[in-house]
Amino acid sequence: MTPGALPQEIVLAEPRGFCAGVDRAIEIVERALAKFGAPIYVRHEIVHNTYVVDELKSKGAIFVEELHHVPAGATLVFSAHGVSRAVQDEARERGFRVFDATCPLVTKVHVEVAKLHKEGFEFIMIGHRGHPEVEGTMGQLDSGIHLVEDVAGVAGLQPVQTARLAVVTQTTLSVDDAAEIAAAVKARFPMVREPKQQDICYATQNRQDAVKMLSPQVDVVIVVGSPSSSNSNRLREVARKLGTPSHMVDSADELQAHWFEGRQRVGLTAGASAPEVLVRQVMERIKAFGAVSVRTLPGIQETIKFPLPKGLKI
Repeated sequence: MTPGALPQEIVLAEPRGFCAGVDRAIEIVERALAKFGAPIYVRHEIVHNTYVVDELKSKGAIFVEELHHVPAGATLVFSAHGVSRAVQDEARERGFRVFDATCPLVTKVHVEVAKLHKEGFEFIMIGHRGHPEVEGTMGQLDSGIHLVEDVAGVAGLQPVQTARLAVVTQTTLSVDDAAEIAAAVKARFPMVREPKQQDICYATQNRQDAVKMLSPQVDVVIVVGSPSSSNSNRLREVARKLGTPSHMVDSADELQAHWFEGRQRVGLTAGASAPEVLVRQVMERIKAFGAVSVRTLPGIQETIKFPLPKGLKI
């Protein structure tokens, strides 16, 4: 970069980084390790962040995708994304000591699905195929739940009946994209039952709103988050849709100097599974590229804290 093209200011989004569900999930694994000793088995990545997973591995957590990799009598933690009924049943049958780190907001969706299913409802789920949260929610039922990923997919939905039809969504979607797809579902199925409360979680909503405030005030947006993190990917998309160049990095090492050429104000945020230590490391690297000042935009102060499962007091 030429001297005149150096970034001058870093502008931090607020809120950013860890949400209450992520805090709770990580604490469950750490408390299980402290109380029962290593190894502790975790089905799937506890949250979608490379740094967090590697830190827990170093403390004795073992991450598995299938329960047949877990030895008899072991302690098992379900990830924050939730699991299907089949996984719950298998864990129970195999006699594991289980702690469920499913985010309570995801559990809320599972409870709603079970309740309405008993009333004869079928479901349309808005979400990304293959995401563990989607697999967990759809796996609450043996049938009668149909996935749609985009507006184009709405035309292909074939519920058995439409008199009792309800919409649920993955909690980490783009707020705007989910609303657009839900509107298309409503247009095709006017009697569809919408969620009592927005399924997209408060933290996802707050972080996207913060990026909407941030993007017009900066020349480039950097999102700290892992490639597997749905909500982090959505933050990058939100900035780009507003016309601001944006990049997502798993660590400071991934920053590219040419991203900052001619861009004086750098916006910085982090997905709900990305720890603040990574944000600080990214800030230091951007300062090495030339930034000399940092300011934080005003934003919502999150105070929600979810209780831990019983049996984890140390």
